[in-house]
Amino acid sequence: MTTTTELTLFADYFQLHVSDAVADGDLSDAWTDQAVADQLAVARHALGIGTAVNVDVSVTVVVLPQEPGDDSSEFDHVVEAGLDVPSGRLAVQGGTDYAPDAATFEVPPGWNRVRVSRSNLARATEADVDSDESPETTERVRIQVWPAPESPAKIIKRWSQPDDESDA
Repeated sequence: MTTTTELTLFADYFQLHVSDAVADGDLSDAWTDQAVADQLAVARHALGIGTAVNVDVSVTVVVLPQEPGDDSSEFDHVVEAGLDVPSGRLAVQGGTDYAPDAATFEVPPGWNRVRVSRSNLARATEADVDSDESPETTERVRIQVWPAPESPAKIIKRWSQPDDESDA
């Protein structure tokens, strides 16, 4: 059975967190230079999702029974990674939200796959701190979760700001 939930989360420090609701989701060592470039920090029980803005973002969480089809052409940036959720409770929250207050979702205990698809990034970046004041400029993040064996992170589609010179 598929369940879909809409959230608005504060992407403090330009990030969201997806983690097992009970296990230690420490991402302090996971935000490497490569993770920042990929907008995805990976630890066994937690994922850090980079955002383009440091304000509220629109988040859709979709829990699925199996891997969804590829619709990455509809998004700006798409990444996915394995996540061990031993408790069967997945927590989704802003970067500095109080963990016990996080939205939680029932998932199969053990390894799951999380695909993060982000859109409206150029408009959100342009509006910057005012991006959350209008649906036309709000960054949108879709988080899809389904049971899957452990596997490495994958960058499906990469977005970078037009003025980004980090590759120089």
